Parts: sequence; C-alpha cells; structure tokens
Amino acid sequence: MSVAARHIELTPHCSLSVRGAVVFFGVVCLGTFGVAGAATIMGYWPVLPFAGAEMLLLAWALHSSMQRRFERESITVSETEVIIERRGSIPDSARETRVVFPRHWARVKIRRPKSPLHRGQLFIESHGRGREVGKFLTEEERRHLAAELRQLIGDMNQSPALPGDGSPEQFS
Repeated sequence: MSVAARHIELTPHCSLSVRGAVVFFGVVCLGTFGVAGAATIMGYWPVLPFAGAEMLLLAWALHSSMQRRFERESITVSETEVIIERRGSIPDSARETRVVFPRHWARVKIRRPKSPLHRGQLFIESHGRGREVGKFLTEEERRHLAAELRQLIGDMNQSPALPGDGSPEQFS
C-alpha cells in the first residue's frame, strides 16, 4: 500500500540569464570606464579608482544574485509528517537541511511584518520548533502557499485527507 503525499517545490525568481548578466555588466563597465577615462584625461584622475570600485561592487552583486538561482526548497506533506528540505546556492550546497514535523501537530502561521519596510514570514511549526519557508516569495505568493499548506496540513490536531495525484506543485 503506497502512502499518498503532496510535494511542493519552491524556487526563487531568476529572470536574468547568465548571458544577460554578462551583457549587462559589459555595457555598464563600458559606459562607466568610458566616462572615467574621459575624466582622467581631463585631469580628474581620482574618478578612475572609484569607477573600478563601483564595478567590483556591481560584479559581486550580480554574482550573488546569479548564485541564488540554485536555491531550492521543497515541502512534502504525507499522511504522517511534513518534511521541509532546503538546498542553498552552489557555495552553500553543503548546507542542505531537512526538518521533519509530525503532520497531526503541525500548524501554518504567517507572521506579519513589524514595519512596512519588512516582509511577512511564513512558518510551519510544531512542538516549539518552527521553520520559515518561502523567504524568496512575494507576499501574494506567500499567502497563496500558506492557504495551500493549511489545506494540506490543517490546524493543530487535524489531519485532512490529502487531495490530488501527488504531482509536485511549483512555486517560483
């Protein structure tokens, strides 16, 4: 007898391709160093090191952004447990984590932001432990995921029947 389970896969938004990032960086470098070179020729030589520092900072930011495309988070809801697995970006790939909660005692909570500048948080909790899920989702996607998880997990002391065919649902 096979046990029914629902699998939800979460991935961050990555609309910029590697080729697009390289082209963007090249165009910005060309413009920045063009202006800095012209300023250097006119005698404003301190502009050039600052332009270089800006391009190093931009390169670091683009690299960090591109590494996020490897992050994955999966939530599996079975008859007895809720499993949350997270895999970080390539440098953090050794930081794969897995947390298991008993489904009967688990609950889904949305924590409102403390100020308008912060984002809300979606947690799955049980027995005093909690795990945030969907950090990289928008507020609307986070609310949709919370509703989906509440249907699957139920409230504490509830274990509703699992719907569907068990095919993974994608959130990105």
